[in-house]
Amino acid sequence: MKLIDEQRFTQRLMLRPPRAEDLTALFAIYGDPATNRFNPAGPLRENSQAQALLDSWLAHWQDKGFGQWAIATREAAETLIGFGGIDARMYLDVERLNLGYRFAVTAWGKGYATELSQAALDYGFNDLQVADIFAVVRPSHLASIRVLEKMGMQHIDSLDDVPGQPASHVYRISRPS
Repeated sequence: MKLIDEQRFTQRLMLRPPRAEDLTALFAIYGDPATNRFNPAGPLRENSQAQALLDSWLAHWQDKGFGQWAIATREAAETLIGFGGIDARMYLDVERLNLGYRFAVTAWGKGYATELSQAALDYGFNDLQVADIFAVVRPSHLASIRVLEKMGMQHIDSLDDVPGQPASHVYRISRPS
């Protein structure tokens, strides 16, 4: 598959493949306890964890030609406000194309998750020509559930992916015919 390395733009956002120099921003966002409120694993505690995550994203881009984007606003393209998009993820023992995102607290409440999600769905259906895109969300993460439902995704299943915790909700949207 061709590696897509150009930038993409939405009305307010600039989306691009992650780069090695994004490590500091990645650690700041993924290491923030507030952005991990619904993440049972909690925030990243060490820079090496952020490096491993970034390395996995870079490998996904190299292998599949797409993956998580680094996200900035058009007005401040040098300042990353989040990471997100679609990538291949394991749902226990089943690989699915997964929509996901995480934004810095300063980016919350501005509709960026919705805007990014629409761009990711458009990319998956129009560029990749996939039939279905999925998302996994913790049942208490009401803001993300609202975003998924606004995108037209439907709750189709549960996934017992965190021992001792309530099962995650699995959402799906199919390519329009």
